[in-house]
Amino acid sequence: MMAKPYIAIDGPAGAGKSTVARALAKKLGYIYIDTGAMYRAVTLMALREGIDLRDQDSLSQLARTVSIELLPDYDGGLKVLLNGDDVSGDIRSQQVSQNVSLVAMAPGVRKHLVELQRAMASRGGVVMEGRDIGTVVLPEAPVKIFLTASHQERARRRREELAAKGNIIAQEQMEKEIMIRDQIDSTRATDPLTQAADAIPIDSTSFSVNEVVGMIMARIPAVEERS
Repeated sequence: MMAKPYIAIDGPAGAGKSTVARALAKKLGYIYIDTGAMYRAVTLMALREGIDLRDQDSLSQLARTVSIELLPDYDGGLKVLLNGDDVSGDIRSQQVSQNVSLVAMAPGVRKHLVELQRAMASRGGVVMEGRDIGTVVLPEAPVKIFLTASHQERARRRREELAAKGNIIAQEQMEKEIMIRDQIDSTRATDPLTQAADAIPIDSTSFSVNEVVGMIMARIPAVEERS
């Protein structure tokens, strides 16, 4: 029996998954894994190669041939290497954000990346976040969180992230993009975004990161005792 469990955090774009998961992993001394970064890396390479993002066969072949590494960063975050190059900043571009849901629809891409993600979590002591962790990647996770927030708040958070990088986008435009991503993610044929039956729902709209982390922490000690 593993000494430490793995923790699954799912939710829509802009819900605060990455921030919460990173803070939680740092507090627990666990490894933080952002599965969305892997889909973003494939998307970035597809854009660079000029691949039709609706050509699922080409996307699947691309996913199998590129090398994606997630390495712990000095601040508890992740460094993302694509074929050996650090693309941690490039995968957060607006162009990648607008297209990653299309790439994530490809069954072959999902199948390959899910295999990699399960291997990463196999030793336990992992906080993994994404959109299908509790339902597909780690269905046996003893702690599952479904994190959400209002679409207005999610758009506001995403706008702040982009503004910090010098990209100014109107609130209405960002809300529209968020809702489009929600629609694509929740209706795709393969591994759609959905809340696992045994996941704990948390609406982070009115809570700080530390408050959300505290809510999750309250669920973990008992699990570790049983592990």
